[in-house]
Amino acid sequence: MSNNFIIMGPAGSGKGTQAKLLSKKLNLPHISTGVMCREIREQDTELGRKVKQMHDAGVLVTDEIMFEILLERFKNPDIREGFVLDGFPRNLNQAEFLERHKPINRVIFLEVSEEEVIRRMTARRVCSKCKAEYNIIYIKLKQEGICDKCGGKLIQRADDNPDSIRERLNEFYEQTILVINFYDKKGILLRVNGERPIEKVFEEMVAGLEK
Repeated sequence: MSNNFIIMGPAGSGKGTQAKLLSKKLNLPHISTGVMCREIREQDTELGRKVKQMHDAGVLVTDEIMFEILLERFKNPDIREGFVLDGFPRNLNQAEFLERHKPINRVIFLEVSEEEVIRRMTARRVCSKCKAEYNIIYIKLKQEGICDKCGGKLIQRADDNPDSIRERLNEFYEQTILVINFYDKKGILLRVNGERPIEKVFEEMVAGLEK
């Protein structure tokens, strides 16, 4: 039997970080749909061009394209024992897709207040050269505003401002509340306080999964 996990939460909740930690602990591959989409958009393929077009327009990648991307990923034998997924599902249609193809065993939802999400996301920086990402709350840079890896200038994404973040949060909860209820009714949802330090969040998550 596979052990298929999902870590959910709004942008800035730390789901990517927690997914990596859980992946390492359970020795299961971490599947990040956000990372996959960013990699695909750089490819000179029909799919890459479609994803780039949607990213550039500031819209979410369509369900059909996400299904195509994930079905291809699910062919990899490394997920035979299971996986830790983050960034998906965002809506009920996507959750039902997983039920058909890779049923989920447990879903962790990281609960973080709007104020904390805004605090974290306005502290995000990305290197203008190598695209390395930093959060200046958690990482002390060797030189302020400069990438530790390549020396490039660090910039803030245009949409990492309080108004844009609130708008994205509202959209996230409108879509995701149905997904949360879907998994809650199945009895596989674990809610975790995502506002504490990374190691404390991870401890609570692991303890909840072991119950």
